[in-house]
Amino acid sequence: MSQGIDPLLQLRHPTSVLWLRTSDFYFLVFANKLTFKAKRSCSKMLDFKVIYLKKRFPLRISRGVMTGSDNLFVSVTKNGLTGWGEMAPGEAEGAGTAEEGKAILEKFVQDIHRHLSVYEIYELGRREGIAPCVLAALDIALWDQLAKSAQLPLYKMLGLPLPKMATSVTIGINPPEVIRERVPMLLEGTGVKSLKIKLGSPNGIEADKQMFLQVVASAKKYPVNLRVDANGGWSVDDAIQMIKWLADQGAEYVEQPLKEGAEEDLPYLFKNRSLPIFIDESCRFFEDIPRLAPVVDGVNLKLMKCGGITGALRIIATARAFKLKTMIGCMGESSLSISAGAAISGIIDYIDLDSHLNLDPDPCTGAQLIDGIIVPNDQPGHGASIKAYDQVE
Repeated sequence: MSQGIDPLLQLRHPTSVLWLRTSDFYFLVFANKLTFKAKRSCSKMLDFKVIYLKKRFPLRISRGVMTGSDNLFVSVTKNGLTGWGEMAPGEAEGAGTAEEGKAILEKFVQDIHRHLSVYEIYELGRREGIAPCVLAALDIALWDQLAKSAQLPLYKMLGLPLPKMATSVTIGINPPEVIRERVPMLLEGTGVKSLKIKLGSPNGIEADKQMFLQVVASAKKYPVNLRVDANGGWSVDDAIQMIKWLADQGAEYVEQPLKEGAEEDLPYLFKNRSLPIFIDESCRFFEDIPRLAPVVDGVNLKLMKCGGITGALRIIATARAFKLKTMIGCMGESSLSISAGAAISGIIDYIDLDSHLNLDPDPCTGAQLIDGIIVPNDQPGHGASIKAYDQVE
């Protein structure tokens, strides 16, 4: 393999090696097609738009409720071709506002002095401690521009298949009467095949049980899988009890049962588990996987957590090397960032790319929900664009 290629691409797992070699080929062919040439030109290549994303239904999880966010959209232009990326703000991801993200990115690009590949720019961002959600916006835009330069859809440029796994659609923490109304709205005629149920209610596990039972009752006539995300809302004792109870109720897996920072309790929970355990907040970068692999069944990667597509591919490769299942999730993202995630989702075991389905309206177009699957289109790049771009402030 050539110098400058991520050494993680040389992992032992034969399946990983197969597709990563294909990806490596495109790194070698295309990596020098998009570079920052000098300090002076960097800022001129970038453009920013801030768009408010309003949620159709407020999303309540164990840590609070979200009604919408100002997201930062970033464009990179070279040779007349523009790539777009998106940042969904988050304090845990290093930038709580779009304005903060813009300031970080404007300063960061001034530090890029030489011809750098997408991979090298990502590495520089990691070394300088750039907020992952900010780095994700730039990384997504760079990959989009690169694929457009190659005149290929991003998934094809990476040598990846189209996704075949249906996405989960999330239902937040709500009282049973809201669940009774909401579930048919999400399932009737939509093709949705899986629900991800947010638990970890501040009112305790009895409230969680009531909510879950209402989901089961309301979804009874629909052929759907039921998955659970506690967002770290349980104690160890509650998690043990709830995982066993949820297994009896037919849940498929449990995600992030314990809060981030309580990983020392995972061995005990894992040993006594009745369902597969995935981690989300506890795994942000590929470096987190080796120490946690013995005590989990899978990892949930998010572009905003790991810094974009480059970081996501490293997580996938590392997880496969440790024989873990993979999941891709999302934050409060539009179709633009979702399309970037969809481009790599063909090699991921579980899909949770649904935030754009809960926007009113979605300001972007891109990957489509087809028979329950988030499918990228065949346009060059990640295939997403901002609607009525000239009207966006």
